[in-house]
Amino acid sequence: MSSRLISRLAVTIFLIAASALWTSANAQFGNKSSAAGGGSVVTTPHVRAELLAHAPQGVAPGQPVWLGLSITHQPEWHTYWKNPGDSGLPTELAWTLPAGLDAGEIAWPLPKKIPIGTLANYGYEGTVLLPVPVTVASTFAPGALVRDATIRLRASWLVCRKECIPEEGEFTLQLPIQSTTALHGAAFDAAAQTQPRPVLAGTGGIVPDSQAQIADDGKALSVSVHGLPVALRGKALDLFPETSEVIDNAAQWPQAWNGSVWTAQIPLSAQRSASPSLMPVVLAEQAAPGHGSGPDTRTGYRAELKVLGTWPQGASVAAISPALEAALKANAANAAQSGGAAAPVAGSGASSLTLTAALLGALLGGLILNLMPCVFPVLAIKVVGFTRHAHNRRAHRISGLAYTAGVVLSFMLLGALMLGLRAAGEAVGWGFQLQSPAVVASLAALFTLIALNLAGVFEFGHFLPSSVASLQARHPVADSFLTGVLAVAVASPCTAPFMGASLGLTATLPAPQALAVFAALGLGLALPYLAASLVPAVARALPRPGAWMETFRRLMAFPMFATVVWLVWVLGQQSGIDGAGALLILLVGLSLVVWALSLAGRARVWMASVSLAAMALLVWAFAPHVTQIPAAQSATASTQALADGWQPWAPGAAEQIVASGRPVFVDFTAAWCVTCQYNKKTTLADAGVLADLEAKNVALLRADWTRRDPAITAALAALGRSGVPVYVFYRPGQPPVVLTEVLSVDEVRATIAQL
Repeated sequence: MSSRLISRLAVTIFLIAASALWTSANAQFGNKSSAAGGGSVVTTPHVRAELLAHAPQGVAPGQPVWLGLSITHQPEWHTYWKNPGDSGLPTELAWTLPAGLDAGEIAWPLPKKIPIGTLANYGYEGTVLLPVPVTVASTFAPGALVRDATIRLRASWLVCRKECIPEEGEFTLQLPIQSTTALHGAAFDAAAQTQPRPVLAGTGGIVPDSQAQIADDGKALSVSVHGLPVALRGKALDLFPETSEVIDNAAQWPQAWNGSVWTAQIPLSAQRSASPSLMPVVLAEQAAPGHGSGPDTRTGYRAELKVLGTWPQGASVAAISPALEAALKANAANAAQSGGAAAPVAGSGASSLTLTAALLGALLGGLILNLMPCVFPVLAIKVVGFTRHAHNRRAHRISGLAYTAGVVLSFMLLGALMLGLRAAGEAVGWGFQLQSPAVVASLAALFTLIALNLAGVFEFGHFLPSSVASLQARHPVADSFLTGVLAVAVASPCTAPFMGASLGLTATLPAPQALAVFAALGLGLALPYLAASLVPAVARALPRPGAWMETFRRLMAFPMFATVVWLVWVLGQQSGIDGAGALLILLVGLSLVVWALSLAGRARVWMASVSLAAMALLVWAFAPHVTQIPAAQSATASTQALADGWQPWAPGAAEQIVASGRPVFVDFTAAWCVTCQYNKKTTLADAGVLADLEAKNVALLRADWTRRDPAITAALAALGRSGVPVYVFYRPGQPPVVLTEVLSVDEVRATIAQL
């Protein structure tokens, strides 16, 4: 019986199992959340937002408890401070907390002044944490059996570049009550350092003799502030008013120091709608031009200025600023022209040139996928079947078209699943299915079955009903179609040149354009076989059927076994040595079962009964180890990284190192990525490359995406990528340099020379 029949039956079982097991894998790797709410991470094409908690002494009265929303922006995008400036809206947080917990106001970090044409906004770029203090009442009594407090947050924010897009997310987090929650302590400590402090400690911000005098013509404020730190004296300062629509935010105004007193003449806004008697402001050293989205190390100081004089007549109050209203109307008009209203996180579409480049890149990437080691065994099986029909042009054409349909539709379905998970708030990228140990184990079982059949250990025809065993002969089109499905299941985690940018772009495209990119990728993978099926000259060039085909079939068992070895190794990176060992035991049991079922007579009855019972026992005893994540694995990985000069990647680590003046090289990798492992053993191990990196004092960071990691997914999205490998050089004062997926020594050394 042909191995393609085995492929069809086994892959059908695999797809059903993978669909069911993905949910459990999702819960295992995702943040802990209730069924009614979302997870703790929401990812859009423009930001990654995560609900964080800090309770170092647990949740108890009198102990510090902080919650916060961490927002990581893509380059050139920003969200807003409590006073957004000339346009924008501040981020809003609506909490649902257990009885006895009360969330305070956002402890806003020091903002940046963001010029937008003739306007100026106050907001945040890069990564910002908006911390919120939580008061635990003395009456807080969760109950003896309650271990976690369920934290729910509904957040809304406006993210802008030149265009503005309102977004929102629902977050759920289970906060342990008794145990320590301090994983993000460093982030909360850093946020506390960026919060403006009173000019004079203990005054609550009110500084004697500090004031804002309204000019006689009603067009400016004469500001004078006493008591600022000595370190600021003589320096140019930024002023951020907490009251919106008072001053001209974009104006350039004169300032000076009179001894220890800072003074400024600040023009009033022509659209002023507020007339405060006490005007709270934040002062900080003026940011250097081109500061960008790196960490803001400035210290802010808050003062409440007593306003002297009479305010002139102000403008009428608007619900939103005229500039923001115009931006939102423009976005609505663009959505209407594209045929409908866009969802808050939907992309606005790509230009014809950009989309064409993405489609061409995906097509070329799919072509190169045919050369990947993980795809070769499947194609070899298909070649054997192709040779059997060497003189049947009609069978060739039908087989080629069915195979192409299976490949293209599978890529589109896989892409639709990825886009759907992203829309639901999951942080996933290309190759996400192999981040689940359950899917890896299922693939290993599938390839074990195929390899055993190719080696001649068993034939399905010996133990399947004749009506099932003859399916291939009766439905050759379905057989070719499912072979294409199998090819996609194996090829999808592999990457190739031209694929990275194209797949990364899908996160920002509308669904039809994104699915077109996935279809182009599938067409590229199927194109060689499709061309051969439609061109008679290629068919005539194939060798004639004969005894060599049986030898070739048995030979192809060894690439299949090699693929199983690779998958077991991948699982070992996810579930540890115990998980890999458990999978090997289960594969041995599976092999025993199929061998026993291939026997004849009474031996089959007895051996099959014993082997099935043994397999059930093995599944009960060892299956849990396959998907279990060992607790000590993270520490082991970090120790290994330190040993060979590579440091484990963490959010913000590259930016912190670059801020100190040192270049950084980041390797985004995964154990299941064949290209990643090839580059790691060749180019990244080259003595010349390593010597150049050391000579330039380049910090080496490795981001391991073998298991799901929303932070790595967000970092890849910020670079315009959706899968691995990705190799990036970060340089002080320069944009990141993204290298090609298949690294060459010359490319890496040339880039290092420019650092």
